[in-house]
Formats: sequence, C-alpha cells, structure tokens
Amino acid sequence: MEDGGRAHTAIVGWACTTLCLVSYAAAFSQGASLSACTDMMPRHLRVQLHSSNNFITVHTNMSVYFPGDKVPVTVRSTRDYMGFMLQARKVSNNEIAGTFIFLPPGSKLLSCFEDGDTVTHSDKSLKRNLSFVWKAPDQPIGDVKFFISIVQSYFVYWAKIESAVVAQGGQN
Repeated sequence: MEDGGRAHTAIVGWACTTLCLVSYAAAFSQGASLSACTDMMPRHLRVQLHSSNNFITVHTNMSVYFPGDKVPVTVRSTRDYMGFMLQARKVSNNEIAGTFIFLPPGSKLLSCFEDGDTVTHSDKSLKRNLSFVWKAPDQPIGDVKFFISIVQSYFVYWAKIESAVVAQGGQN
C-alpha cells in the first residue's frame, strides 16, 4: 500500500508540475506581459539570459528623423526565435517614445505607457526577419534608439539589443 501511495503522489506531483509549466508557456505564447514594459525582461520560470549576441540586429535606414516622421525599423536574425518585445526609447532618459503603426504578421501592439508604444509577438510561430514602422511623436523628444528583447525558446533569451542612435533633426 505504501508503494501505491508513493506512486500516486509522484503522478499527482508530475501532473501539477506539467500543468503549471503548460499554463506559464501558454500565458506568454501570445505576447509579453505588461510586467516586462520597464526592463524588457521575460517573466518565464528559470530563463537564462545570454549576453553575447551575434545573430540579431535592429536597424533603420534613417539616421535622422523629424517629429511626426514614420521610421521603418527592421529586425534581422540568422536564427529562428519565438517571442520578442520592441520599443523606441529616448536616449536622454530611456523613456519609451512614439507609437508603432505597421506590424508584421505574428505580432501585436502592447500599450506600456501609451497606446501602441510597444510591439510583441502574438503567437509562438518561429520568426526571423521582421519589419515595422514607428511614428515619432509630433512634439520634439530628442534622439532615440530602438530596443528588442528576443526569446529563442522558453528558457533562452537576449534582452535589450539596441539599434544605432537615430538623431532628431532640427535640434539647436
């Protein structure tokens, strides 16, 4: 009877662990949570942050923008990944700025501080090269950089990969 009790306990424990992991995975398979807005870090269990990145780049074909401009942003990767979070931030104070107005399939807008200021994945399909359009605020905000966090798998991610500075034109 004692062995049967241990077996039952083991099965129940395994089932609970599996259901918990499945529910966590399902929770983030449709995009980053609002809790990641500030630091752009995934909220998965036991994730492993990787610091070296030689396969993902974030860039734009514009080195200067003016208030109200639409800026194309491209994410290129030599490896597939499942999840991401993309933001534009002011160089002066690291605040999220502007809104995204064009998104590729498999992504959706997230409102961290204002409507549409962040983009995240909307499903867990594999992604590689993505194109977006960011709209600068109508009022001057200064120079910006684009940041992306990439989740390759449930346990492996890279946080805040940054673009080159895109300078605001017309500043004194």
